[in-house]
Amino acid sequence: MNFSGFLAQLLNGLAGASSLFLVAAGLSLIFGVTRIVNFAHGSFFMVGIYVAYTLVNHLGTGLGFWPALLLAAVVVGVLGALIEMLLLRRIYKAPELFQLLATFALVLVIKDGVLWFWGPDELLGPRAPGLSGAVQILGRAFPSYDLFLIVVGPVVLGLLWLLLTRTRWGTLVRAATQDREMVSALGVNQAWLFTAVFALGALLAGLGGALQLPREPASLEMDLNTIGAAFVVVVVGGMGSIPGAYVAALLIAEIKAVCIWLGVVEIAGISLSFSKLTLVVEFLVMATVLVARPWGLMGRAQAPSRYVGIPEEPLRRAGKTGLIAAALLGLALVALPIATAGSPYTVVLAIDLLVAALFAASLSFIMGPAGMHSFGHAAYFGLGAYGAALLVRSTGMPMEASLLVAPFVAALGALIFGWFAVRLSGTYLAMLTLAFAQITWAITYQWDSFTGGSNGLTGVWPAQWLSDKQNYYYLTLFMVAAGVLILRRILFSPFGYTLRAGRDSVLRADAIGIDVKRMQWLAFTIAGTFAGLAGALYAFSKGSISPETLSVGKSVDGLVMVLLGGIQTLAGPVVGAVTFTWLHDTVARNTDYWRAMLGAIIIILVLLFPQGIAGFVKQFADRRRDKQEAGL
Repeated sequence: MNFSGFLAQLLNGLAGASSLFLVAAGLSLIFGVTRIVNFAHGSFFMVGIYVAYTLVNHLGTGLGFWPALLLAAVVVGVLGALIEMLLLRRIYKAPELFQLLATFALVLVIKDGVLWFWGPDELLGPRAPGLSGAVQILGRAFPSYDLFLIVVGPVVLGLLWLLLTRTRWGTLVRAATQDREMVSALGVNQAWLFTAVFALGALLAGLGGALQLPREPASLEMDLNTIGAAFVVVVVGGMGSIPGAYVAALLIAEIKAVCIWLGVVEIAGISLSFSKLTLVVEFLVMATVLVARPWGLMGRAQAPSRYVGIPEEPLRRAGKTGLIAAALLGLALVALPIATAGSPYTVVLAIDLLVAALFAASLSFIMGPAGMHSFGHAAYFGLGAYGAALLVRSTGMPMEASLLVAPFVAALGALIFGWFAVRLSGTYLAMLTLAFAQITWAITYQWDSFTGGSNGLTGVWPAQWLSDKQNYYYLTLFMVAAGVLILRRILFSPFGYTLRAGRDSVLRADAIGIDVKRMQWLAFTIAGTFAGLAGALYAFSKGSISPETLSVGKSVDGLVMVLLGGIQTLAGPVVGAVTFTWLHDTVARNTDYWRAMLGAIIIILVLLFPQGIAGFVKQFADRRRDKQEAGL
């Protein structure tokens, strides 16, 4: 280890921090004013680098290079404004999580749009004219372009500070960040203010992507890779704080640089690989900051919004019609293998649908009645899956026993993570669950000797009497039905009512003697247990398991299922899980651009049924019943 190498890594970290800050600053602006957790922000970054590549090729790599980068940012800003006006403006008064669902659908549409226009191959741009060389610093060559990026971050931060503090528009933005409804009450055209903020945020993300053109090739994975890091920076810095985003970007980038510089270090005969921490270091930082300072380094509690979305109605037991429908559904599920005897694939798909239904039901258990939004529920699904696989492979435990024990492995993880998570609320709780999930994923991904690392574990098959898919289907049907019914029974128990009391008013619940945090902690653990059961069933149905089961994508799938079905009904998560899984399978088998089609379908469903599919059906049935009772 030497000082020159350490300095070089610090400078690399500063260069990376500038690009990350541009994306995070735009995301922070958008959230601060519109309260939208914009999952598509990483897509704007990706589009920025692709548009820059095309414009540089058309305008030339000489004098046209720098105008091309700026023009690419403007193009992305215009795209952001169009998306805000055509889609997001229509759902501002919908529940915030449905806005998240709409932006997730945009990720799918934009990704396939980029795939269609630019193709699947990585595209490497030219070097920046005038900055293609290197500068000698303490005997080491450091790229001139990276030094330029180091300067860009503070310059953009200064320009944003001037814009937000020295202009009338900036004053309105800061006022909207604190109380957007009051700004509207004062006569400000809120719609155009939101459009302008969203366009500026998209422009900053596009500029961040365009500036990366000389540093790395454009690829289709840049959207999700970027949005995860941007979320971390925004949360660590403080939601809505631009200076906080810059400080957080510097902190995370420099910690990563130090980890790379340290590499593998031997302490007391034990080799510690700090370089492997780069996969998860930002989430470790986020978890630490959120536990110690819930509002971030430079953030503060947001003023509560007075926007009222769809009212949260009390859960009601199923009526006669609902019981008949449930009985008919049960009979249909029992008869399905017999009716589709000539189609083994249908049974396999049905198993996937049942597993997805239990996973979604476990997530809905804490999202609806408890009011806790989790972005990392896949952690418990994966812990159950890996628990089942390792119990069978490492201990020789029978499959039947491991299927029953594995959920308690997930429960232990939920018990530990939940103790920290329930001390937060809202977006901060959701982001802490994401951090814990990513930490779990990183450990699983890198622990080759125990979990199989990136290759996962194979040979995880059910017992001999369950080797027939039809038999395994009936076992899955029984376990899933029992799990859903137990969760439903808990919701109508005194414990379920205390959860809803704590969700609706923490102060009133506390005043009558309810320990809200303890109840939420227990609910978190219960949800993790049933997610683990779904994971164990999944592992034995597939015969193998990989780190993908703990990934962000799996957690997002769970969110989509719950929101698509409707968070305010007991049947919602089951309907959403079946709909999403069936659509994903059907669309993916019939078109190369399945993401765009799936995303378009989700957007249409969000616009037509902002309360979810099951919620819409329930609302329609209630209105019809009310009319009949009124004699109309």
